[in-house]
Amino acid sequence: MQLRYAFRLYPDAAQQTALARAFGCARVVFNDAVRAREDARQAGRPFPTAGGLSRKLITEAKQTKERSWLGEVSVVVLQQSLRDAESAYRNFFASLRGARKGPKLGAPRFKSRKDARQSVRFTANARWNITGSGRLSLPKIGAVKVKWSRTLPTTPTSVTVVKDAAGRYFASFVIDTDPAADATRMPDTAHTIGIDLGLTHFAVLSDGTKIDSPRFLRRAEKKLKKAQRELSRKQKGSKNRAKARLKVARAHARVADARREFHHQLSTKLISENQGIAVEDLAVKALARTRLAKSVHDAGWSSFISMLEYKAERYGRTLVTIGRFEPTSQVCSTCGVKDGPKPLNVREWTCSACGTVHDRDHNAAINVKTAAGLAVSACGAPVRPESVLAQCEETGSHGFPTGSRVA
Repeated sequence: MQLRYAFRLYPDAAQQTALARAFGCARVVFNDAVRAREDARQAGRPFPTAGGLSRKLITEAKQTKERSWLGEVSVVVLQQSLRDAESAYRNFFASLRGARKGPKLGAPRFKSRKDARQSVRFTANARWNITGSGRLSLPKIGAVKVKWSRTLPTTPTSVTVVKDAAGRYFASFVIDTDPAADATRMPDTAHTIGIDLGLTHFAVLSDGTKIDSPRFLRRAEKKLKKAQRELSRKQKGSKNRAKARLKVARAHARVADARREFHHQLSTKLISENQGIAVEDLAVKALARTRLAKSVHDAGWSSFISMLEYKAERYGRTLVTIGRFEPTSQVCSTCGVKDGPKPLNVREWTCSACGTVHDRDHNAAINVKTAAGLAVSACGAPVRPESVLAQCEETGSHGFPTGSRVA
């Protein structure tokens, strides 16, 4: 499988200017491709082919006075921008036909130079490389300083340079993982676990372990409120407003980075210790429309489950997602009697049939494990008795931490 390994870049002033030029050229080519196809649609003509667009918008455009500056950046950057436009239209049409899963996609739109996130991609044809001193050498940009937080397991197939809303630069490498090496790093184990995700505790495991919710957004609310208030008082279009906007973006980036790191460490720990993992398919979109919306978004359940999915696939683990309508909080895990729904403020309850006193979340975690068919796997039965499709289809963007980052 393919994964992305992201590393922080520290370009100097000249390299930042060169990257800004590359961002702008890639954006212009993308917009020209969208405009050409939109004009063809309105005129009733067939859509121009990718080869025709490449010849017209890149090769011939460089010879004109209006687009001569396209020659100042690597041609691979421009070609990849055209491929992005082609992929956007392909996904749009597949969504219209119903061949693409997930929410309906709209038609590709023009990119704005004021967008907070800019990116360009270099494939192997661009002849980029990592120098002996550990710098990332990019065509027509130079050797950029990289903060290597871990080693790359294999040779990357491509690199995407990204500038985020906080003004930070990242190099995102596409890596093809080695199944044999992954199997060595994660030997098989007989342990299985059920997970009940919540807000009071981020996760309660079927073995009784409770993992507190860090509440990164709640803890940073005071600083975020102050930064946002300062931004709202700045005049639009002024340099001070740009500085204040950057301050707000950096504050949000710190929260997002801390939450992502927490999810990675916890998901890695669970994957490494358990052969089978059971989770519940939560209605995150529905919960995000309630009074608990901020806490639900702060927890980031969907991101956490997506990490479990791709790590389970990578290391040969089993992840079972049970239906969201399974009454895990209503059934006694001891005798199996359904005791009825309970309000959220009830954290402990006593079974009316057998008299067992249950912790609400621990009991739910045991029922999640039982409903997934993992409860008998420790006795030698198959971990996954039948094929169950996972509901969340997000793809993780970060690889498995190595070295001191292993949970």
